[in-house]
Amino acid sequence: MNSSQDGIFEGGVTTPNGFTAATAAAGIRSERDDLALLVSQEPAVAAGMFTTNRVQAAPVRYCRALLDRDSTVRAILINSGNANACTGTAGMRDTQRMAADTAAALDCDVNDVLVCSTGTIGVPLPMTKISAAIPGMPARLSRDGGDAAARAIMTTDTRPKHVAMTFSLNGVPVSVGGMVKGAGMIEPCMATLLAFITTDAAVTLAALRSALRQAVDLSFNRVTVDGDQSTNDSVLMLANGRAGNTPRLEPGKPGWDLFTDKLTAVCRRLAYAVVADGEGATKVVEVKVRGALDTADAAKAARAVARSLLVKTSWTGADPNWGRVMAALGVSGAVFSTERVAIAYDDLPAVRNGCATDIPFESLQQVIEKPAFRLTINLGEGSAESMMWSCDCSEEYVRINAAYMT
Repeated sequence: MNSSQDGIFEGGVTTPNGFTAATAAAGIRSERDDLALLVSQEPAVAAGMFTTNRVQAAPVRYCRALLDRDSTVRAILINSGNANACTGTAGMRDTQRMAADTAAALDCDVNDVLVCSTGTIGVPLPMTKISAAIPGMPARLSRDGGDAAARAIMTTDTRPKHVAMTFSLNGVPVSVGGMVKGAGMIEPCMATLLAFITTDAAVTLAALRSALRQAVDLSFNRVTVDGDQSTNDSVLMLANGRAGNTPRLEPGKPGWDLFTDKLTAVCRRLAYAVVADGEGATKVVEVKVRGALDTADAAKAARAVARSLLVKTSWTGADPNWGRVMAALGVSGAVFSTERVAIAYDDLPAVRNGCATDIPFESLQQVIEKPAFRLTINLGEGSAESMMWSCDCSEEYVRINAAYMT
């Protein structure tokens, strides 16, 4: 991911004009800040994408229902340390109370507040602590609060993940910013994490939904850490129109393609950051599948390899065990003939026509020892292609996830 090429710079959700953020320590899990509040100075057009897991946390169901009936939002309240999932009717009441407390603190309508949670499943929220912490948050809202907000939403993440970019849209400066949390329970079935995207561009509701769907498909849906999909996955985007571009952006209008390209670039940078910070990960791998019959087959093959534990553990040991790659391809559901498959690590061909090449083992091993490399697979059946970002699976991943309530 090259910043100089895609124009991305340091910043985050408060880089676009009209957005502020604040944090608070509610004592949900520890003494660090575990509440983040993101606010638009005026109502913003809102779009969201959510987990396809049948088991969905109360805040996911709350946000989905709210965005189905209301197109504008003023604020998003996020807590870490507790997922508020599998908590019954009390969990939904707690989500509604968090929204009501936030609305009261901001003096806005309760339907203008979205709520997200992340952390341990099955534990009731400490609502007395949370309700006590919310009223003081508006006084701390700041354009400089984006970094603190990105830190407050972390769980097993080792570092905050946020990015922004500013560009000229038909002569008007426009910004897109974002923050994301995620390190474990990452599997591409929507977003598999919590991500928050902001822009000061003026965009119609239908266009924003379309742009977000496209960006997510090309970014968050192309990552996997461990093949497990969370109950709380949400990507929320707010567009407040403060940039003043006219007319409002929508497909076919001037600037639309540029806007969607920049939004996708921000989302891809955030998605890559999730994989790079995967629980216990020591390297990032781009799995590129070419030569598939169609895009669906290419995606199946890429996902099967990217999520294979046998493949991922071989990366940890710097073992160019392409046999495991072939085995994963074989159960992917993609149509291909073994005799046509080619596999390469970066530019070194390990397999040609389904059989090993004469590239020395040590040369292939040197590639896999790098902190980032590309695994390219050609199925030899057509012209379709797809890619995934994955990471290795180390002993540290087991240590992190073997403990209760991590």
